[in-house]
Amino acid sequence: MSALAFVTDFEPRHGEPVRLTPLVARVTAANSGPFTFHGTNSYIVGDRTVMVVDPGPDDPAHVEALIAAIGKRPVSHILVTHTHRDHSPASRALKAATGAPIVAEGPHRPARPLHIGEINPLDASGDTDFMPDIFATDGMRIAGEDATIEVVTTPGHTDNHACFALAEEDLLFSGDHVMAWSTSIVAPPDGAMVDYMASLDKLIARHDRRLLPGHGAAVDDPQTFLAGLIAHRRGRERAVIARLVAGDETIPVMVETIYADVDRRLYGAAGLSLLAHLEDLVARGIVVTDGAPGIDNRYSLAG
Repeated sequence: MSALAFVTDFEPRHGEPVRLTPLVARVTAANSGPFTFHGTNSYIVGDRTVMVVDPGPDDPAHVEALIAAIGKRPVSHILVTHTHRDHSPASRALKAATGAPIVAEGPHRPARPLHIGEINPLDASGDTDFMPDIFATDGMRIAGEDATIEVVTTPGHTDNHACFALAEEDLLFSGDHVMAWSTSIVAPPDGAMVDYMASLDKLIARHDRRLLPGHGAAVDDPQTFLAGLIAHRRGRERAVIARLVAGDETIPVMVETIYADVDRRLYGAAGLSLLAHLEDLVARGIVVTDGAPGIDNRYSLAG
């Protein structure tokens, strides 16, 4: 099993362009929080003409910082990894300022339909007004003057999540799919664990040299880190099964034990993460529940 070592040493330098490579600069928004760490990383890619990856939240100060960092250079494309409100809303202001088209996999949508009587607890986090100008498909190549981006669709965290590979520097902008500071939240109905695991397998097969995530520091050893993420998720699945063996039947009871060392402000998200695992386990016939899996159901091992 690969060890999963998180990197929490990160200086955001909010609003200031930070040069990471010859073709990439980072500008981090001042939207720190339990789910955003030190803020959303926006990336300016290119030299003479640039692209912007994840312009960030609806924050005029952050948009102004991006425009200042871009300077007089033309912007050819605005790329959005997914439609959570800390990543996509500023795309509209940046488009108005630069005229560049917005590129993304698609509008915000759940990974599955809502069950009868189910309420989506993540509604407020979704940028439901978002609509790309160019719909990104897996393998699509977006050519700029100095940089070429390949689209790598990675559903799981959201159904419309995509990463963007920079061919010239063997880098992957990984959005919220893979982050060095924490595991990604996979929360139904917006996300799905079976999709997330398949997307991790897809990335580990690519052998990118470095990942630049939507929050926090770079992942400098992607193969080891991705293997650790996969092992971590499989370990979490085993923990869920162990709690069922111990007699736990509900998600809130499991959260108290499995996430005992986690900030209680994150227990709601932790419960949704366990629901994602339980949905997958029910689909595979390992766990049973009455009706469609939900946050308030009772669960037990099959047989």
